[in-house]
Amino acid sequence: MKTLLGIDIGTSSAKAMLMDLDGQVLSLQAEDYDVDIPQEGYAQQDPEIWWKAVQNILLTIKSQQPEAYASVGAIGFSGQMHSLVTADKEGNPVYPAIVWLDQRSQKQLEEINRHVKKEELARVIHNRVFTGFAFPSLLWMKENQPESFRSIYKIMTAKDFIRLKMTGVFGTDVSDASSTTGFDIKKRDWAWEILERLGLPEDIFPECHESMEIAGYTTKECEEQTGLPIGIPVIYGAGDQPAHTIGSGVIDGRVFVSNIGTGGQVAVYSPTDAYDPEMRIHTFCHGLPGAYTIFGAHLCSGMSLKWLKNQVLGLDSFAQMNKMAEKVPAGSDGLLYLPYLTGSRTPRMDAGAQGLFFGLQLRHNKNHFVRAVMEGVIYDFHEALDIFREIGIDCPKIIACGGGAQSLTWLQIQADILNKEVQVCENKEQACLGACMMAGAGTGLLDSLESACQKYIRLEEKVYRPIPENAALYQEKYAVYKQLYEAVKDLYK
Repeated sequence: MKTLLGIDIGTSSAKAMLMDLDGQVLSLQAEDYDVDIPQEGYAQQDPEIWWKAVQNILLTIKSQQPEAYASVGAIGFSGQMHSLVTADKEGNPVYPAIVWLDQRSQKQLEEINRHVKKEELARVIHNRVFTGFAFPSLLWMKENQPESFRSIYKIMTAKDFIRLKMTGVFGTDVSDASSTTGFDIKKRDWAWEILERLGLPEDIFPECHESMEIAGYTTKECEEQTGLPIGIPVIYGAGDQPAHTIGSGVIDGRVFVSNIGTGGQVAVYSPTDAYDPEMRIHTFCHGLPGAYTIFGAHLCSGMSLKWLKNQVLGLDSFAQMNKMAEKVPAGSDGLLYLPYLTGSRTPRMDAGAQGLFFGLQLRHNKNHFVRAVMEGVIYDFHEALDIFREIGIDCPKIIACGGGAQSLTWLQIQADILNKEVQVCENKEQACLGACMMAGAGTGLLDSLESACQKYIRLEEKVYRPIPENAALYQEKYAVYKQLYEAVKDLYK
């Protein structure tokens, strides 16, 4: 029997899942890596570190499941979005990848805003341009690293670099291309007129394809480095956010998907390119042809808890933090947290925003800080859902995924603050699963993505429902939370 291989290139780790066509996960492996912060405001990674991590986890899978590994019939990808990877003709990086957390391109944002009116951004790109996105990062390279810029053959995103290593084929998919914010969302092609206006050469932008199209086939070099047989079809894949939605079975507009990883998103599938005229949320192309994903993006969700764990409390595990949060009542006895340690995207779109604890009293202890951070992240999600409702989108239920979905306390907090039912999938690695499903559907090993969802997606029986008294309390606290940014934003400058 043929098997499917899904690879996810995240911000903090690479993962790979091997599964059979019945949906059984045969092996799941991961390898961590770090984000390099060479100076304040910079966040970058060496793409070769991603590739080395992928090689290691694939060879581990091969050692565990040699027959199933030799039977891989299709390979799919998911990966961190927005990041800028630049490569020469041989596929070698010409500069470290500038990842989505980066804030160095503030000056370039001003340049873009001088040349492109807000109305044109909304109409063509549907998204506000932000630091850490490939479009302004590329302008930064042009101005500050001219020699490296001249060496660029093609730009790409994280998963595109790994696919290039495996197939030798340059290219990207429409979901990741749209996340660069240099992309015409309706036309599903580069926003050529805007890019030319900013002085960016057309030839460095790769061809864009739908996520489930076959990009190429594994090469001899790939076989030598990963043990994968030559000639396996490899699809273009999708950004991690649409891959998460597919791996959660959300291929219609009836439920939201929330994801708490390093950052966080709350998203919905859309058959149209609906967008917020104020561009406080994002509208990008989906992994399904002709479809779109609309989502709020939150920069410091799981990272806020990791920061508290490592830098402040010196704790050993997230499980320990869950127990601490359970000891504190809903509302954290009045302690509120703004999760803006790396700026704010949805809804503020302010790269200079900073984190804040408010309402601190003598009665508060370290347990309160843990729960307040969890609640602050979900208050931020609440603001995204408010914007969804403004543009006519609402759903009664949320499918939760990412590392945050492993915390029962955090799941109940989501239900209470967002006042919606929350469930999780049995398979917790939705990005890898989505990559597998796209690979199978794109190569004909699976009949369709719709049938794959029916076959593979199973929700846990437990439903997290809003506790009425908690939901009422959180609405009161949320009203205060929404005022905090406006009260202090001028002090950031």
